[in-house]
Amino acid sequence: MAVVDVLNQKGEKVSQAELADDFFNVPVKPAVLHEVVKMQLAGRRAGSASVKNRGDVTGSTRKLFRQKGTGRARRGDIKSPLMRKGGVVFGPKPKSWAFRIPKKVRKLALKMALSSKLQDNRLVVLDQIKLERIKTKDVVAMLTGLALSSTLIVIDQSDEVLERSSRNLPKVKVLRTEGLNVYDILKHERLVLVEPSIKQIERRLS
Repeated sequence: MAVVDVLNQKGEKVSQAELADDFFNVPVKPAVLHEVVKMQLAGRRAGSASVKNRGDVTGSTRKLFRQKGTGRARRGDIKSPLMRKGGVVFGPKPKSWAFRIPKKVRKLALKMALSSKLQDNRLVVLDQIKLERIKTKDVVAMLTGLALSSTLIVIDQSDEVLERSSRNLPKVKVLRTEGLNVYDILKHERLVLVEPSIKQIERRLS
């Protein structure tokens, strides 16, 4: 069982916390992480690209000129894909790119992502995060004091002050434990856990 220092907002050590090996010390397999990240990103794709085929274009279905005798190429109606403003051939239509992988694999990947941060010494545990006002500058000051830049902050319960104070920072994201996911863990350089969130994460993954 790994033991990590618990810091306060000023970066001072206040206690220690134990991290269960079943969740924070799992062998990391890049292939499993890759599959889960692919699944997450595929689910986020809008799939809303759409074109009009010749049946969707507004226009007459009258044949433009007779089939023979004019010396010109055979021509159908004005909605032909060969005509300007005609329909599009084999264009994209709305679709879903989402696919699912087994729940056990998703849980395993989350454990691997957490383990990778601990193994790389990129996991920080804070006793609490308490801001007096909604101010982005206060979050920047806190992260600067902790020497953090690209950071995912995981909290145990809703904190409107922290969430609203950090939403304008491009490299900082605040998530509640129920929203913790592999992609966001791997995307940010550092993972910051508020101490009460550790037990919630372990319960979720058990």
